Amino acid sequence: MDMELKGKTAVVTGASRGIGLATVSALTREGVRVVAAARTVPPALRETGATPIAVDLSTAEGPAELIARATDELGEIDVLVNNVGGGDTGGRVAGFLGFDDADWLAAHSLNFLAAVRTTRAAMPSLLRRGGTIVNISSNGARMPHAGPVTYTTAKAALTAFGKAIAEEFGPQGVRVNTVSPGPVRTSLWEDPEGYGAALAASMDVTLEQLLAGLPGAAGMTTGRLIEPAEVAALVTYLASPLASSVNGADFVIDGGAIKTV
Repeated sequence: MDMELKGKTAVVTGASRGIGLATVSALTREGVRVVAAARTVPPALRETGATPIAVDLSTAEGPAELIARATDELGEIDVLVNNVGGGDTGGRVAGFLGFDDADWLAAHSLNFLAAVRTTRAAMPSLLRRGGTIVNISSNGARMPHAGPVTYTTAKAALTAFGKAIAEEFGPQGVRVNTVSPGPVRTSLWEDPEGYGAALAASMDVTLEQLLAGLPGAAGMTTGRLIEPAEVAALVTYLASPLASSVNGADFVIDGGAIKTV
């Protein structure tokens, strides 16, 4: 299906791997000119044909720097995908009392404030273009007990942020939607030094055993982890003119893990 995106411009954050890299690939295949932002630029990102920009979006200055450089490269921006974030706690598995102020500030700076700052910097261009924003949240925003509390509460704030700015800027021609994945097959779960490995160790199982049992434990009726490309396909649709009547929505893609209406 032609998503009617050829010739459009996009900025994708957190683009070096996982959902971000899959989204960059999906958009470039549709003929979108993409600026791909990440702290580091791996070969896989360069191979997409996107324009990579190395930037730290967890800093106060990083988002404005990104948008300034992106507009220099692309001109006006049609699509912003706020994907940067992460639930990894540095290999620690902790409850509420295990996180100090530095942990809270780091999680919220990366998972929430980076999107706020990037959106603020990009909004003038998006308003001129009648553009669209897609924020990548998490089903943990609806089930805050299901992951590190610093991460899930930051994602809950991001979901609320999307609703708020969709209401404010929708009448001005800018659509804003949210995608909330469940467990996706990314380094968060598969890295032997990451959160998944730490969680497995805390449960006295191997990482392979944890990953095999995770879909069932999470209540995913599909019986498997979500692939990054599946999330990217939904993002691409929401970014396209085919979704021109979709605004202020939160799309859960979690294999049926959330059971409530």
